[in-house]
Amino acid sequence: MMSSLYAGVSGLRNHQTKMNVIGNNIANINTIGFKSGRVTFQESLVQTLKGAGRPSSISGGTNPVQMGLGMTVASVDTLFQQGGLETTSQITDMAIQGDGFFILSDGRGLSYTRAGAFGFDANSYLVDPGTGMKVQGRMAGADGVIPAISTVGDIRLPFGQQDPAHETGVLTLANNLNSAATDSVASLVAEGTTGIDQVSGTALNGAGGTHSVVLTGIQAVKSAFTGANGSGAMLGSMTLADMGVDDVTGLTITVDGTTTTPINGLTLQSTVNDVVRAINEIAGVDCRLDTTDPANVQIVVERTKAGENGTFNVTSSAGAATDATHGNIINRLFGLSGAGMASTGGLDNTFVAIDTFTPTGDAAEASVQLGIEVDDNSGMAVGITGLGTDGVTVKASNGLTAGNLVIDTAATQHSTSITSYDSQGGRHTLIVTFTKTSTDNLWDWNVTLPGSETILEGGSGTVRFNPDGSLLSFQYDGGANSLSFDPGNGAGTMNIQINAGDTGQFDGLTGFASPFTASAIQQDGYGMGILEEISVDSGGVITGMFSNGVSRTLAQVILAGFSNEGGLVRAGSNCYQVSANSGEAIQGVAGETISGSITSGALESSNVDIAQEFTSMITAQRGFQANSRIITTSDSMLEELVNLKR
Repeated sequence: MMSSLYAGVSGLRNHQTKMNVIGNNIANINTIGFKSGRVTFQESLVQTLKGAGRPSSISGGTNPVQMGLGMTVASVDTLFQQGGLETTSQITDMAIQGDGFFILSDGRGLSYTRAGAFGFDANSYLVDPGTGMKVQGRMAGADGVIPAISTVGDIRLPFGQQDPAHETGVLTLANNLNSAATDSVASLVAEGTTGIDQVSGTALNGAGGTHSVVLTGIQAVKSAFTGANGSGAMLGSMTLADMGVDDVTGLTITVDGTTTTPINGLTLQSTVNDVVRAINEIAGVDCRLDTTDPANVQIVVERTKAGENGTFNVTSSAGAATDATHGNIINRLFGLSGAGMASTGGLDNTFVAIDTFTPTGDAAEASVQLGIEVDDNSGMAVGITGLGTDGVTVKASNGLTAGNLVIDTAATQHSTSITSYDSQGGRHTLIVTFTKTSTDNLWDWNVTLPGSETILEGGSGTVRFNPDGSLLSFQYDGGANSLSFDPGNGAGTMNIQINAGDTGQFDGLTGFASPFTASAIQQDGYGMGILEEISVDSGGVITGMFSNGVSRTLAQVILAGFSNEGGLVRAGSNCYQVSANSGEAIQGVAGETISGSITSGALESSNVDIAQEFTSMITAQRGFQANSRIITTSDSMLEELVNLKR
C-alpha cells in the first residue's frame, strides 16, 4: 500500500520538473540563440514478486511477477534545431545558419554560444556586451592576409586607425584603340610656286605631322598648228574671195585621228572669222587668229586637251596644189600646198611629287612618291593624290607648276587619365595619350602630368597590334621598363609598371576597327585613410572600409563544432561549455571546416515552439493531477485499513 504513495510522490515530483523545463522554455521564447529543453521520463525501481518459470516437458513456462515502484527523469535534453533569423541591420549582429557556435573568451576559458548580438567595447574588442566576453577569431596582417598559421584569439578592430598610403606600382590599361579612326584634317601651310590653292579632307592613315612635298617637272603641252597664209596680210573681216579662195568645199577636221568632221555652210562671201568659228564648233578643237604680228596674221588650230601629240592631235583635209590665182581654204588660209594641216608639239606632264612626312615630335620618315591628278577635260596636271594614303584633296585651280609644298595633318589621338598616389599619399593625375602613326596597327603613346612632376624616363613608347586586333607589344622608348617620375613634393621617385595585357591576347588593349574605349582601368595605389566601417561575409571574414576607398580584410570570426552538441553544458547567459560527453571543440571557418554559415545584420531567434510547449504543459498538468489522485486514493484505502480495528 505504501508503494503506491511513493510512486505517486515520484510522479508529482518529476512532472513538476517537466513543468519547470516548460516554464523555462516559455520564459525564453524571445531570448536570442536560445535552444529549448525537453524532459524524458523512465521507470524507476522494480520489485520482483515472483520470478519467471522455465517450461518443462509436462507444463509451460510462467512469466515473472513484478511491480514498479515509481518513475524518474531520464534526461533533460537541449534541442539544437535551427531558430528563425531576425533582421536587425546592425553589422556586428551575427546569426549562424546550420551547425556551429561562436567562441567567447573571458580570459580564463572558452564558452560557446549561438547568440550573436555582438558589439565593440572601449578598447575596440568585439565582445558580447551582456557578459563582456570577447569574440574569438583570427586577425589579418597589414597586407590584409590572414596567415595560415595564425592562432585563434581576441578580435580587435580599432576604428579611427590610420591606413598608411600605398604608392602606385602598377597601372592597368584595357579596351580598344580604333584602328580605322582618323581625325587627321589636312591644311595648307605653304604652297610655294606649285600653284596649289586647295587643300582639304582627312588623311586616311590618321597620322599627324608635316608633309614636305617637292614637285618637279613641267606641265602638259597642247598640240597645235600655226598656219602661214599664202596671201600676205589677213584680217578676220576679209572674205574668202578676198583671200583668193575659189573652192570652199571638201574641208574636214579630224580630232585624235578618229573623228572627222566636215566644215559645211561656207561661201566665198564668208569671212576668215566665219572659218574660225566653224572650226571652233568642233569638239576638242580651239581655233583663233594670232595677231601678234599685224603684218602677218596667222590662224592657230590647237587641241583643247593637253598630252602627247600621238594621242591628242588635230589634222585636216589636204590643200590644193600651188596656184597663183586659185586655191581652196587650206591652201589660201593656212599656206599649205598639196598637204593637210597636222598639229605638233603636244607633250604629257612630267611632274614627280616626293613627300617627306615628319610625324609630330618624331623624326622624318622615308620619302614616298605621290600621284599626279590630271584633269580629264584639259589634260592638265591639276593636283596631287595619295597624301596620307589618300583622303586629302590637293589641287591647283590653274594647273601645277614645279616648287615646294608644305601641308600639315592633325594627329588622331585618344586620351585616358587616372589618379596615382606617391609614397606620402599625394595624388598625381596621369594622362596617357595614344597617337596613331602612318604604319598600320602602330600607335605612339606618351604620359603627361599636369602638375609639378618631372618625368625621368619611360614616359613614351609604342603599342603594336596583330592583324587580328590582339596585342603584339607594348614598349617604352629609350630602353626603359617602367614609367619613372619625380613627384615634385618631397615624396620618393615613383616607378610605375604599365600593364597593357598579354601578348597575343585580348585581355588588355586591343586594336579593332571599332569605337575608342581604351582607358586606364586600375591602379594599385591609394592615399592615407581612416577605418570607417566594416562588413562581415558568410565565412565570417570582417572587411574594413577606409576613408580612402580601400577595402581590406581585418579579421575572421571562427566557429566551433562538436561531435555531440547535446552533451554541452549550459553555463547561463546563452553560453555552453564543454563536457565529458560533448567532445572537444573543433575550431574552423564557416562554410569550410564548419558547415554552418554566418549572416551579418541578423540574429537567430529562440527555437521554442509555443504550441508544442502549451501541449506539453497540458500533459504535464494531467500527469500531475493523476498522480495526486493516486496519493489521495491510497490514503483513503489506508484509512479503511486502520478502521478495521475499532
